Amino acid sequence: MPKMKTKSGAKKRFSLTATGKIKRKHAYKSHILTKKAKKRKRNLTKTTFIHKSDERNIKSMLCI
Repeated sequence: MPKMKTKSGAKKRFSLTATGKIKRKHAYKSHILTKKAKKRKRNLTKTTFIHKSDERNIKSMLCI
């Protein structure tokens, strides 16, 4: 049986916390920032956690 490989895209985008939650960054912060409000851009900078329904898929991508 071959080794399980992690998806390299998922490896770059998600990180695991000590409690087992998965952290992610917000989308829509790369370009076309002139029309977005300061508050919106500031909130997009912060990290957040993965939704409970996506957790199983992402853990399988990360081989956890």
